[in-house]
Amino acid sequence: MTRVVVTGAAGFIGSNIVRGLNARGIDDVIAVDDLRQGDKFLNLVDLRITDYVDQNDFYTRYAEGHYGQVEAVFHEGACSDTMELDGRYMMANNYTLSCNLFQACQQQGTRLLYASSAATYGGSDTFREEPAFERPLNVYGYSKLLFDQRMRRECGEHFEHAISGRMAQVAGFRYFNVYGPREQHKGRMASVAFHQFNQFRAEGKVKLFGEYGGYAAGQQMRDFVFIDDVVAVNLWFFDHPKHCGIFNLGSGRAQPFNDVAVTVVNTLRELQGEAQLTQEEIVARGLIEYIAFPDALRGKYQCYTQADLGTLRAIGCNHAFADVQTGVARYVRSLASQA
Repeated sequence: MTRVVVTGAAGFIGSNIVRGLNARGIDDVIAVDDLRQGDKFLNLVDLRITDYVDQNDFYTRYAEGHYGQVEAVFHEGACSDTMELDGRYMMANNYTLSCNLFQACQQQGTRLLYASSAATYGGSDTFREEPAFERPLNVYGYSKLLFDQRMRRECGEHFEHAISGRMAQVAGFRYFNVYGPREQHKGRMASVAFHQFNQFRAEGKVKLFGEYGGYAAGQQMRDFVFIDDVVAVNLWFFDHPKHCGIFNLGSGRAQPFNDVAVTVVNTLRELQGEAQLTQEEIVARGLIEYIAFPDALRGKYQCYTQADLGTLRAIGCNHAFADVQTGVARYVRSLASQA
């Protein structure tokens, strides 16, 4: 039986990966997390796992071989709060812990599929997995970049977009703006789609930033990627154990925040039996409200991201990603059914 570990298993991406593994009949899953935020247990209730281990206990016990033969670790556990200012905590949690896990995985012949982040690009306008374009704007982005750099050094010529021969698989995924079910615990760090769904239900309108960075109101653009696509690519690498490297994991398509808002509004209107509206009609009716760009984010905000999928495609991963209109509509229907 295949045994896998998922760190951050009660979190957004981690719990969806467990769900994807379960759908394949893989139930021997060791779930690792920190449940001090107790309501995260809801993400585990409908999943099949063989054990739950607190993160404070797991890493040392795993390095000691306590869990037997593990095929792969999906390392999703991290502090992902881009506004966290405690650099010492961020580096210990996102960098040092990951380095120790990598060493333990290599010693035990376990594959490591880990979460990096598009925050490694920060102020760059090119989103390709190359050092020249890596300019993080916060300590979160730096903590992720430093681990990517460490993997480049440790894995050497066998790592960069290559096929590994001498070591267990290591693959890092630079997640762009992920949205979808099981993110309800994330508070302010939840996706724009999640917040807009709740805003519209509570206030009858959604809120977007106004003009900033040379972009008109609501026209700042991000690469929004649906969680099902993120899981599918992780599992593609699970199925292809020789592929190693750092890979962008986004849709490859930049879309404005206005597209998300329009999709949220129209999907909820459709569920209420109301006609779809154009963006202009939605704005004219006050269903989108543009607010002043906050001073706290000036100089720290990415106005445009779009994953370059060239490296992913070059190794044969041809997964088709959902656009905002498709993915957000599915997500809103899911949220509405739960509500």
